[in-house]
Amino acid sequence: MTSRLRGELTVHQDPAALSAVTSRLRSAGHPVVLVPTMGALHAGHRALIRAAQAVPGARTMVSIYLNPLQFGSRHDLDRYPRSFDADLALCCEEGVELVFAPSVAAMSPPGSDTTVTPGPIGAQLEGASRAGHFAAVLTVVAKLFGIVAPDRALFGEKDYQQLVLVQRMVADLRMDVQVLGVPTVREADGLALSSRNVHLDAEARVAAVALSAALSAGARVGVQGHDAVLAAAGEVLARQPAVELDYLALRNPQLGPAPRQGPARLLLAATVGTTRLIDNVGLRLGADSNGRGAP
Repeated sequence: MTSRLRGELTVHQDPAALSAVTSRLRSAGHPVVLVPTMGALHAGHRALIRAAQAVPGARTMVSIYLNPLQFGSRHDLDRYPRSFDADLALCCEEGVELVFAPSVAAMSPPGSDTTVTPGPIGAQLEGASRAGHFAAVLTVVAKLFGIVAPDRALFGEKDYQQLVLVQRMVADLRMDVQVLGVPTVREADGLALSSRNVHLDAEARVAAVALSAALSAGARVGVQGHDAVLAAAGEVLARQPAVELDYLALRNPQLGPAPRQGPARLLLAATVGTTRLIDNVGLRLGADSNGRGAP
């Protein structure tokens, strides 16, 4: 099924029809840039769309697919916000040409048994708390890449582990697509934008600021090394009893062990009220050649 909305936006539900459209675009010399989403679009998604449209001559495609396989429970899936009409309106406002909104049956027909195994990194951090999550994510992303065959795909750095695993999948499986990260978009008080933020009541919304505050505190003392970073972040979180910490971890940019000196990533996950949130920040451990730490 294909329908045309106001402006130039066209919505496709059929994978075969969508593949034919993107094939014609590439034949005409237009790069196709994919922004994969699960819907409930917000300003963070706008940033992804705008980054896609900055590619010269590109055609931007937004996929809206709520993948049931990556949710740990039916309850969690049912709680995920849905706002399809508003999502299409946002895409129209941003000048998106194509939206791919397939059904679950189209993406996972009966008998679909093949999955993508994420490897050891996929069992850590988010993977340790959400068994099978990244296998489901990588499998649906691989299907999207197969259907769309994009030249580039953009993912937000808020879901940093997801970004790293998708990039690794593309490299390991020799997929012909460039996967790029776009910096996290934040509220004025630092809270990372997330579709799940709608579930935060007033008290939880105030408490949730502790997550980004903890990351900032850790990044500021990067020059002092690994232990100082974790201690500074942990102290901020300990002062907010409404935050139930799942993990706070310092890794290298590819999510291996943190270096003694150089680029690193500080990641955390916590439940605030009834809502589980994740966030992360890049930093530099140790001093540079001039004796300075990260800004």
